[in-house]
Amino acid sequence: IAEQKLAFVYQEQPHLLDPHLDWMFNMILETIRNEKSPPSLVHLSFKFLYIICKVRGYKIFMQLFPHEVADVQPVLDLLSRQDPKDTETWETRYMLLLWLSMTCLIPFDLSRLDGHLESDGGKSREPIMDRILAIAKVIYINVFVLFMTRPDVKQKRLGDFLDWSLMTITQTNDQSMTDIMVLDGALQSLAKLYKHGKREDLLQYAPTVLQCLEKKHLSDSSQAMLRKLGVKLIQRLGLTFLKPRLAAWRYQRGSRSLAANLSMSQTTAVTAAVSPDVETREQEEDYDIPEEVETVIEHLLVGLKDKETIVRWSAAKGIGRVTGRLPKELADEVVGSVLDCFSFQETDNAWHGGCLALAELGRRGLLLPSRLTDVVPLIIKSLTYEEKRGACSVGSNVRDAACYVCWSFARAYEPKELQPFVSQIASALLITAVFDRNVNCRRAASVTLFLLLYKAGFALFFCSVYIASFPEYTKAMIDHLTSASAHKCHRTLLPRLLPMAVGMDLLGRHGAILACAEITHALYKLGLQTNKGFGGELMRPAVCGLIEKLSLSKLPFKNDPVITGWQWLIDDTIKTLHLVSSGAKDGIMTAVVSALSALCEEYYQIQPGQADPQMQGELNISLCMLTRCGSALALGSLPRFVIHSKMKQILEGLQQMCTVSQKEGSFPEARRDAVRAIAQVCVTAGVDTHGSPDSVLCSENVSEVYGTLLDSMNDYTTDSRGDVGAWVREAAMTSLMDVTLLVAASNPEILSPNLVKCMMCCLVQQAAEKIDRYRAHAGNIFLRLLHSTEPAVPHIPHREELLSIFPPETTASLNWNAPSQAFQYITQLLGLTQYQYHTLLGLTVSVGGITESTVHFSSQSLFDHLKGIQHNSVALTQFGDTLLSIFRDNLRNDRVAIPFLKMLNQMLANSCFEIFTTQENHQFCVDLLTLCKEIKKSKDISKLRACISVFCGLIQFQGNVRKKVLSQLLMLLCHSFPVIRKTTASQMYEMVLTYDDVIDPEVLDDAMTILSDTNWFDDIPTVRTHRNQLADLLQVPRPQVIAKVTTEPTEVFL
Repeated sequence: IAEQKLAFVYQEQPHLLDPHLDWMFNMILETIRNEKSPPSLVHLSFKFLYIICKVRGYKIFMQLFPHEVADVQPVLDLLSRQDPKDTETWETRYMLLLWLSMTCLIPFDLSRLDGHLESDGGKSREPIMDRILAIAKVIYINVFVLFMTRPDVKQKRLGDFLDWSLMTITQTNDQSMTDIMVLDGALQSLAKLYKHGKREDLLQYAPTVLQCLEKKHLSDSSQAMLRKLGVKLIQRLGLTFLKPRLAAWRYQRGSRSLAANLSMSQTTAVTAAVSPDVETREQEEDYDIPEEVETVIEHLLVGLKDKETIVRWSAAKGIGRVTGRLPKELADEVVGSVLDCFSFQETDNAWHGGCLALAELGRRGLLLPSRLTDVVPLIIKSLTYEEKRGACSVGSNVRDAACYVCWSFARAYEPKELQPFVSQIASALLITAVFDRNVNCRRAASVTLFLLLYKAGFALFFCSVYIASFPEYTKAMIDHLTSASAHKCHRTLLPRLLPMAVGMDLLGRHGAILACAEITHALYKLGLQTNKGFGGELMRPAVCGLIEKLSLSKLPFKNDPVITGWQWLIDDTIKTLHLVSSGAKDGIMTAVVSALSALCEEYYQIQPGQADPQMQGELNISLCMLTRCGSALALGSLPRFVIHSKMKQILEGLQQMCTVSQKEGSFPEARRDAVRAIAQVCVTAGVDTHGSPDSVLCSENVSEVYGTLLDSMNDYTTDSRGDVGAWVREAAMTSLMDVTLLVAASNPEILSPNLVKCMMCCLVQQAAEKIDRYRAHAGNIFLRLLHSTEPAVPHIPHREELLSIFPPETTASLNWNAPSQAFQYITQLLGLTQYQYHTLLGLTVSVGGITESTVHFSSQSLFDHLKGIQHNSVALTQFGDTLLSIFRDNLRNDRVAIPFLKMLNQMLANSCFEIFTTQENHQFCVDLLTLCKEIKKSKDISKLRACISVFCGLIQFQGNVRKKVLSQLLMLLCHSFPVIRKTTASQMYEMVLTYDDVIDPEVLDDAMTILSDTNWFDDIPTVRTHRNQLADLLQVPRPQVIAKVTTEPTEVFL
C-alpha cells in the first residue's frame, strides 16, 4: 500500500520517473531472475513492476524489458507455468505478457529458436510460434498484434488466426460476461491488426471479415464498448479497401511541410494552398471503388446516431478518415449524408454525431468552402439546440460539439473564406458564451469566439452588457433573451418583457418578472450615479483633470460658490482614497495633486503671493484633512503663497506621518510620500537664514527637517513584499540631496558641520549595503554632493581624501550596481575615521548576506583592507573598537546581528586578527566574548548557529579566554534545542581538527569519538553524561545546573 501511494504521487507527471526507471527495474528484475527466489517473492516483484507500469504507462515501460534471443524461452516457460484462474497473481501474468510481446520483436525467424523439436522422452515439442499463438488466442492482448505482423508468422499463421477470430466472433453473444470479454478481445485484436498490418497482406481477408461483422449486427448490441469496437473495426476495413493517398481536392491552408512553410512567403503559401502539385493530380485519376466501401460508410453513418458518445466519436473519426481517400464526387455525397443528420425528426444523438463528423471533415480539409453555405445555418441552429424532455432538457452536448465545429473551421479555413459567415457565427457563439447555462458550453464558445474573431481580425470582451453595445450583436442578444431564454433571469427590455410577465408559459412568467425587477433596480442605481456625476474610480480622476484644466484656462470663477464645490470634491476624493483599489490609487492621487495645485494658483490668491482671506478658512480645513489622511503628495504640491504662514503646520504634519507610521511599521507608501513632500515644500518655500520658520526654511527649522530625513534613512521596515523600508530610504536620499543643494546655493551658513557629517555618513552606509539599486542610488548622490561646485556643499569631512578616492571621472565610470566595482572603492573609506563606523555597518549586511556575488566581492574587498593594516596595531585596534561598537549597538537588531556574526566568523577564519592572538586575554577578544554570551541567550536558531561558529573561531586566542570559550561551547552541547546541540558538536569537531593545540593529543581520539558518535538528539540527561566526559577531557570544569524560580533550569560555570 505504501508503494502504491508513493508511486501514485507521480500519476499527474509520470515522466518525472524516467531518470529512476532503470535502476528500479533492474533491481526488481534481479529478484525475478534469481532461481532461488521463492514464488511469493517473484509474484511480489511483479506486483511492484505493475504499479510502476501503471503509473508510467505500459508503452514506455515495456521498452525496459530485455528482449534478446536468450530471453524468449525463459519468459515463455515462466508464463506457461502460471495458473490463468489464479486471481491473486494476475499482475504476474500481465507483466509476463508485456515482456513476451517485447521478445517477439527479435529480427530472427522463430523457427531458428526451436532447435530439435524432439524432447528427451522422444515426444515432439510444440514450436515457439505455436506456443505464443496459443497464448494470444486465450488472452487476446493487443500487443500480440505486432507478433502477427511478423513476416514469418503472417506467412504461416495469419490466415488461421483470422479464421479462428471470426469463428469466435460468430459463436459468442453479448448475454454473458465471459462471452462479452472474449468478443471484446477478438474485436480489439482485429482492429489493431488492420491498423498496423500491411494492406497487401490483409486486403484478401477484408471482405470476409466485413461479412462476418454484418451478420453479427453489433450495432444492435446492448454493450456500448462492443458497438464502438465494431465501428472502429469497420472503419479500418474501409481504409483497407481504399488505396492510401491524400485527396488532391482537399482544402489546404499551406504546405504540409513545416520547412516549406517557413521558407515561403505568405503569398506563396496561399498560392500553394489552392494549387495541388502534379504528383497529387496523378493520384486523383479515377479508380474503381470497391462495393464494400458503400457498406462501410453506411455503418459509419448509423454509428453517428448511436446513443453513446464513444460510438459517435469513433464513427465521426472513421467518416473523416475514409472520406479523405475518396474521389471528390463521392466525398461530397458523404458530406450530404452527414448533413441529413441535422433534421428536427432526428434525436439529439444524431445532431451530436453530425457535428462531430463535420468537425472532423473540416479539420482534415475535406469540407470544401463551397459547402459552407449549407453547413453554417445548421451549425448556428446547433449552437442553440435544446430539446425539452419532461422537467429537464437535453442538448448541451450538441451545443458543445457545435462549438468544436466552429473551432475547427477557424483553424482550417483562410479568413477570406469565413468572412461572409463571421457575423452569423460570432453572434451565435456570443449568445452561447454569455447565456448558456452549461459551463462547458460557455467555456467552449468563449474560446472558439476568441479564435474566430482573432483569425478574422476582431476583438471583444466577454461581458454581456458591454458586448450588447455593439450594433452587430445587440439585436441577436435581445431576440434570444426575449424569445428563447427569458426564463434564465437575464436583463432585457421592459416593453418586451411586460407581456411575457402575464403570459401562459410558467417559466416565461417567472423569468420575465425577475428580469423586470433587475431592470428597475439597475435603472435606480444608474439614476443615482447620474445625479452624483463624479463617483467611481473612472470619474474622479476625470473630474479632477477637468478642475485642473479649467483652472489653467483662468476661467472667471473667483469668489464663485463653484470653487467651494471643487475643493470639496478634491477633499472627498482624498478622504475616500483608502476605499479605492490599489491599481487605481496612484492615478487618482496624481490627478488630485495636479488639480489642487492649479486650483490654488488661480483662485486662492488676490494678487501674486497673497492669499485670498475669504478662502483662508476653506484652506485651513483642507490642510488639516490632508495631514490627517496622510496625503503627503498633495501637501507637497501646494504653491508658495499657501505654504507662507503655514509651513510649520505642514512640516509638523509631514514629520508626524514619517515618525508615527514608522513606529507602527505600516503604510510605507505614506512615509515615502511624506519624505518626498518635505523636500518639495522646502524647495517651494525657499531658504532664508533669518526668516520665519512658518514661512521659509531657516536656521530655526533646518535641524528638524534634516533630523526627519536622516531618521527616514534608518527605515528598514519589512512585510510580505520584502524590504519596503527601502522605498522610504530612497526617497530620503533624494530629498536630502535636493534640500542640501538648495541650502548650499543661497544660505550655506545654516548647514552645520554635524548635519553634513551625519548626511554623508548615512549615504556611505547605504552605498555599502547589499541591494544593488539602492546602493547605486546612494553612491550617485554621494558623488554628486562631493563633486558639486555650484553650489559647493560645505563641511564635508575628509573632503581631500574623498576626492583622491573618488576622482571626478568616477562619477561617470563607476558602476555602483556592480559589486565587483563598488566595494573596492567603499572599503577604502574604512581608513577615514569619521566614515569608518557607518561604512563597516553597511558592509556588515553585505558580507553577511546571502547573495553570492555581493558576499564574494564585499568580503574580498574587506579582507584586502584588513590585510593592509595587519602590521599596524593602532589601525587594527581602532577597527576592532569600531567592530565592537557596531556589535554592541545592534545586539537586539537581528537585521544586523546575524550578518555581523557571519562576517565575524569569516574574519576569524581568515586570521584577520592574528596580531591579537599573540597576546593572552587581549581586550578585543574579552569584549567580543562578553557580547557573544548575550547572543547565546537568544531563541533564534539562525542567530545561535552563527554564534557557535564565532565561538569556535575565538578558540584561536590564548589565555583564559580559550577556557571561557570552551565553557560556552560545552553549555551549548546541552542546549534545549537538539539541532543546536548537533550543530555545536559538528563545529567543535572541525575546530579540534583545525586547532591542534586545543586538546592534549593523548585524548584527542576520545574527544573526537564523543563528538562524532554521540546521538545529540537524545534527551538532555543522556547527552549531559557524554558532555561531562568531554569536559573532563578538555580539562574544563563541568557546567552546573542551577534551577531558577520563573524559568527552566539553566547551566552555568561556577
